[in-house]
Amino acid sequence: MIRSSLALILIVAVIASGQALQDGDYKLTVDVELVQMPVSVVDKHGVPIRGLRPQHFTVYEDKVQQEISLFKEEDIPMSVAILIDRSGSMQDKLDRVHAAAMTFIRENNDDDETALVSFGDGVTIDQELTANTDRLSRALGRIRATGDTALYDAILVASEYLEKEATRDKKVLLVISDGEDNKSANGLRQVVKMMKESKVIVYTIGLVRSRIGDYLVYGDGGRKPLQELAEVTGGAAYFPKSLNDIESVCTRISRDLRNQYTIGYRPSNQNLDGAYRKIQVRLDPPKNTPKFQVRAKQGYYAPTQTRRSENTAKRIK
Repeated sequence: MIRSSLALILIVAVIASGQALQDGDYKLTVDVELVQMPVSVVDKHGVPIRGLRPQHFTVYEDKVQQEISLFKEEDIPMSVAILIDRSGSMQDKLDRVHAAAMTFIRENNDDDETALVSFGDGVTIDQELTANTDRLSRALGRIRATGDTALYDAILVASEYLEKEATRDKKVLLVISDGEDNKSANGLRQVVKMMKESKVIVYTIGLVRSRIGDYLVYGDGGRKPLQELAEVTGGAAYFPKSLNDIESVCTRISRDLRNQYTIGYRPSNQNLDGAYRKIQVRLDPPKNTPKFQVRAKQGYYAPTQTRRSENTAKRIK
């Protein structure tokens, strides 16, 4: 009888041990952070290419292929901050910029929310996140041009606002500016690093053309930062040929955002080392697919144990 009881206890202990191991494995699996990113696939005219499937995509992290565990092709709700340059040089451009911003806002879905932020010497949140088109229109009408160009500071303020206040998973910053930064306390390198850590996608519209003789040329000083800040986040930079083209560019950006794929994977490298990891998304499309361009976030910073603990504490609250 005693032997039978001991045997039963051992069997129960083994079963319990096995269940604990399985539970532990499960918890480890779900605790690995999912890397999610919007991915744009467009043809040479910027028109989104739809209907692609997971098997057409390959994702690499630091040159190591990852297993795609999340794939969506749907228009998901967004939190958007429109960041408008109101420096003195924008005086004769603001009316067209306001019209273009409203064009973008009217393309929004009912579940989207939009904020307005403007900058000159300093940065102002002119309208908190809202779905109310009338409030946004009135806020745009109150923006006046004055001062210098604190572009980098403004990008940090607007992106941090989105990270803190946005209620949608997809966060977008649309920047409209006509010049090179000449006032910020932060430099471009610092801003690029912060945007690599951020989940915000940046789209930029650069009105940085100047006249030399009879020719209109881009000023590289204003163009390159706008390109870099967009590309590192998986967004895009646009440089319209004239003010008349700003509205069509806003429509194009809205169409791009509405037709993105969402791809996710759990990284094979589970080290909590805080290192920057490069991401590359490749596409092997079906036959007869037109020439294409793939845009996605270029990388991210891995979590540290401290950051993981903080995120866990937030989820528990």
